[in-house]
Amino acid sequence: MADIIQLLPDSIANQIAAGEVIQRPASVVKELLENSIDAGSSEIQLILKDGGKQLIQVIDNGCGMSETDARLCFERHATSKIRNAADLFAIRTMGFRGEAMASIAAIAHVEMKTRLHDQEMGIRLVIEGSEVKTQEPCQTAAGTSLAIKNLFYNVPARRNFLKSHTVEMRHVIEEFQHIAIANPEIKFLLYHNDNELFHLPKGNTRQRIVSILGNNYNKRLVPVEEETDVLKLTGFIGKPEFAKKSRGEQMFFVNNRFIKSAYLNHAIVGAYEDILPKDAYPLYYIFMDIDPKKIDINVHPTKQEIKFEDEKVIYNYLKVAVKHALGKHSITPTLDFETNSNFGTMKKTPITISNQQSSRNSSKSGISTGGKSSPGIQGDPVRRSNNIKNWEKLYEDLDIEGVEVTEEVGQQTLTIESKWGKNDDAKKQNNNEAPQQKNPYQVHNKYIVSPVKSGFLLIDQQAAHERILFEKYLDTLKNKRSDVQTELFPETLTLTPSDAAIFREILPQVNILGFDIQEFGNDSFIVHGVPADLESHVKTLQLIETLIDQFKENVKLEINTNENIARSMAKSSCIKFGQSLHELEMEELIDKLFACELPYKSPSGRNCFILFDNDELNLRFNS
Repeated sequence: MADIIQLLPDSIANQIAAGEVIQRPASVVKELLENSIDAGSSEIQLILKDGGKQLIQVIDNGCGMSETDARLCFERHATSKIRNAADLFAIRTMGFRGEAMASIAAIAHVEMKTRLHDQEMGIRLVIEGSEVKTQEPCQTAAGTSLAIKNLFYNVPARRNFLKSHTVEMRHVIEEFQHIAIANPEIKFLLYHNDNELFHLPKGNTRQRIVSILGNNYNKRLVPVEEETDVLKLTGFIGKPEFAKKSRGEQMFFVNNRFIKSAYLNHAIVGAYEDILPKDAYPLYYIFMDIDPKKIDINVHPTKQEIKFEDEKVIYNYLKVAVKHALGKHSITPTLDFETNSNFGTMKKTPITISNQQSSRNSSKSGISTGGKSSPGIQGDPVRRSNNIKNWEKLYEDLDIEGVEVTEEVGQQTLTIESKWGKNDDAKKQNNNEAPQQKNPYQVHNKYIVSPVKSGFLLIDQQAAHERILFEKYLDTLKNKRSDVQTELFPETLTLTPSDAAIFREILPQVNILGFDIQEFGNDSFIVHGVPADLESHVKTLQLIETLIDQFKENVKLEINTNENIARSMAKSSCIKFGQSLHELEMEELIDKLFACELPYKSPSGRNCFILFDNDELNLRFNS
């Protein structure tokens, strides 16, 4: 039998290696920026086109390379960072594997210009698919300029898997931020399609974080600093009141290298125990300086996973340091994300029915498809009387003492006390004579109970309203029809550069939904108008920030932009748990839910309602 095993050509071997090292434009950005840092640069420029698909260029003022080094750096396993195996356990540089440049050259068109500081002439190299096309002297600035064009041009399957420009740019900005935050002593600039997104001067870590995330983050940061024989720990954590319900502002750095660690994240979340709810994520930027001999970074080609010699010790030090920082700065719980209203704790608690109407749109009442605020009781005495009767009905079957129903009408108040708390004879009523509850009512300000002929429906008010709004917004985006209400005093929205880049892409669709928002420059936007049916108490700027966060989360679902925006807007503006509803609002919500095409599930897959039939209830009570 003839021999069948053979050595692969270098070009194919490099393409295989590129499958692990280079996954998308952000991977190239990470490798090139790390090389510039290792070269001792004090200023680095990153220039991109179309999210990095067409062009990724990094220009630095580092040490530069000789002609021999420039040619050799594109060979596999060629590196200046290590000389022997022992060096793997003393690594302080960002790169060391010697695979990145060869992998990049195998799947893109590469042009490199580089010059040593003590040389008058530099060298220019042009490589396509691992093949050197040009090698010649050139005039260039000291340092190195690398331009990567047409990424994956010879691997069409991989190129087809790339996402939209917006998605790829988001990943690029994430990598850029990781490196920029870890190296505040270096000046960074980022340009995308000829627009400057970041201009980060030299400074300290706090200044760099604020420069990237915005001036409003300065007041959110709490410093962390601990030093032991095992590690030096510095950085910042966020105050609890600024925690978000989406991830993205949590970063670990070990020896200035960004890493991912669910284990260490658990330590920080544990330090916030009893301060934040389970679905909130605190901000943190933690830097750990550890002896390289006590860690192993040669775990994965991306170098974002690290093995510690004693992970439990690191975990405990981190948790204690965060707790100490929270205690030192007198951080106490200030947020109640969900109000839990329990009938069992309502003894002698007044229930107030206000006659004040929404200031934004006083002509509307009930829950509109945009979630208008609760209707008040106007001057109609019949309506007041009926409303009081409805509240009496709601509580007459509950064994609660001293329930008061109070109606505010100008300066006058009317108090109705529950007969169960005052009339002993009422307690002797036969249960069979209790009137049947026919109108919907809330339980714990989370669920709506709606009796039906065969039993009753238990409706999740948030999931139901989310479904209603999702279908409404999707229809609006399809038909491009919406009403805008002009704001008397326009508001200014300032976003982080990464969020601003995303918001620019989706701004046309957002305006279709009824907003009137215009770009103002420097990552700022002016809000001139909002949807006419937007709930009056909703804070517009907070809504938009939440919309962007939800949009970023939904990108992972790989759905089209319109559906993503409709999902995000519905999730951001729907009724939340803990929001009290009037009977008319509940009835309107139920009607609109069952007018939906798919009333059974929310866009995120949560059940909108559960049906309990009488036969099932009888079986449960008789079992």
